[in-house]
Amino acid sequence: MKEKIKEYLLELCCAYTFVSVTGAIVNIIAGTETNNINVLVMFACCAIATFVLFLHKLFDRISPLAMMIIQYLIASGLIAVMLLLIDKFVDPITPRGWFEFYRSFTIPYIILAGFYYYRVFSETKAQNALLREIQDQSEE
Repeated sequence: MKEKIKEYLLELCCAYTFVSVTGAIVNIIAGTETNNINVLVMFACCAIATFVLFLHKLFDRISPLAMMIIQYLIASGLIAVMLLLIDKFVDPITPRGWFEFYRSFTIPYIILAGFYYYRVFSETKAQNALLREIQDQSEE
């Protein structure tokens, strides 16, 4: 369990760093500023997305495409809860704001999930090749 938590935190740090640096570059190019709420929301989104991606072991029995869609829907639901809390306690969010936020969440999520699944499937392929090699050697 301790190893899984370390792995989760490492993935979270990498995802947040990527999103944060990309956001900073976009802000520099666009000439805009960010505030502390935006930074906290970016971190919360990264934490939610990383947590949901870590649930992929629960969906091993279904197709990878269905798993990815289900995970995106779970992440979107958790993001909606977060936005409702922000709307209620911090600052009202307009309908256009909801749309913009989901667009801003979906694009990095797809990119980072694609990278995550590429790594997961690459590791699985390597492990399968190693198992085949061991089985071939044991048959000889």
